[in-house]
Amino acid sequence: MTDSDESVSEDERTDPAPEGDTHASDHDHDEHDHHEHDQHEHEGHEHSHHEHDLETLGIAILTVSSTRTREEDTAGDTIVAILEGEGHEIVTRDVVQDAYDSVQGTVDRFVNRSDVDAVVTTGGTGVTPDDVTVEAVEPLFEKELPGFGELFRRLSYEEVGTRAIATRATAGIADGVPVFCLPGSESAVRLGAEDIIAEVVGHLAGLARQT
Repeated sequence: MTDSDESVSEDERTDPAPEGDTHASDHDHDEHDHHEHDQHEHEGHEHSHHEHDLETLGIAILTVSSTRTREEDTAGDTIVAILEGEGHEIVTRDVVQDAYDSVQGTVDRFVNRSDVDAVVTTGGTGVTPDDVTVEAVEPLFEKELPGFGELFRRLSYEEVGTRAIATRATAGIADGVPVFCLPGSESAVRLGAEDIIAEVVGHLAGLARQT
């Protein structure tokens, strides 16, 4: 075999990559780059969205009840257990009667403490004449958080049905501090504290204190 024959044979044995394969490879590469770009952009957005979150908060708890004592305050105990379990610190706790001035004055005192990052109240959110927590606390809000009550009632509906409309659970920002007002029953407190407050309190407290 001559050199030229050998050269031709080698050329014949070398198959060039089909045009379609090259295009598919380029397309796959472009899709990979686009996916990586979207992923990095999403991660950057998530980081930016949560960069002000607080990990450990000082929590104030207020139980509103004309019949319970501190020793009988199972709803308050439930809030303590849930939020301490999330790594937060209970810096103050009190029990007051269902009286407008007592409730408003105590919450106002709580939000003005330098060691309080969030306030949770329990009791006084129903529809009986002595349920005055909502009326007492809402004037302190510079911003309301209507989504809290909406979500609480939606979750409550899954447990108690249409009776969920009887709760006026609410939340807002008072003097830069998130305040959450829950019903007085232990089951309602567990629902609100565990399924909502524990999930969002660090995020809301971080946002509310921005200047």
